[in-house]
Amino acid sequence: MTIMQSFTELVHQRQQRESAKRNRPVESEVTKLDVRNLNFFYGEKQALFDVSMTVAERAVTAFIGPSGCGKSTFLRALNRMNDIIEGAHHNGTVLLEGQEIYAPDVDVVSLRKRVGMVFQKSTPFPKSIFDNVAYGPKIAGQRNHKGLSEIVEQSLKRAALWDEVKDRLQDSALALSGGQQQRLCIARALATNPDVLLMDEPASALDPASTSRVEDLIFELKQNYTIVIVTHNMQQAARISDWTAFFYQGYLIEKDHTQKLFTTPKKKQTEDYITGRFG
Repeated sequence: MTIMQSFTELVHQRQQRESAKRNRPVESEVTKLDVRNLNFFYGEKQALFDVSMTVAERAVTAFIGPSGCGKSTFLRALNRMNDIIEGAHHNGTVLLEGQEIYAPDVDVVSLRKRVGMVFQKSTPFPKSIFDNVAYGPKIAGQRNHKGLSEIVEQSLKRAALWDEVKDRLQDSALALSGGQQQRLCIARALATNPDVLLMDEPASALDPASTSRVEDLIFELKQNYTIVIVTHNMQQAARISDWTAFFYQGYLIEKDHTQKLFTTPKKKQTEDYITGRFG
């Protein structure tokens, strides 16, 4: 079996898996994020070059490419997480539902509630499981304990973690396994009721069983959320994404429906990367 054929089989398995779970179309055509001519710099070093692409609503878009290609920089640009890096600056446009997220009047805290982030390494706070999930709603002004309890329960259920922790919500989050900690971080991001969920290699530090749980969770979450994921694992991108974008040396080389990109890429650079000729 060739590499292209193996990717075709992975995508086919994903589609079968999805169609068994829901009747709606696999891929959304409604634009949630629209990026136009984005250039990004760390001081004088340019990390992204004239990137333009859209992100579909209620679908999974995966970014692939070799280390240092700009995919994580681009992901963080979608909720202004790069703002915390001294000397970082950009030009170009990033629209969330038609509104420029870099406009001077945009409240960054409110933006990050709408566009949540899950990082490569699970980062639970040194607090209880309950307080980890309740943290965002508390910051937003929710003080009613009953209301917080409902948010925590709903978020943990959405993150497929409730049944495992419902009897020990006051235990330290640091006592959870690595896979559970990552799902807790996903629950924490969901607690602010975001529109978009950004994931920066969320399963790269997990064992195969925990990785499978996170991938199953992503399938469930895209019914209600727009998900953008950076992954170094092309097989994972083929399994979980509806769209895939390939980055190389700061440029967006190609973006297409996942099946098309992995089986009939338009650009030779894309084909060379997914067949292992470089990267």
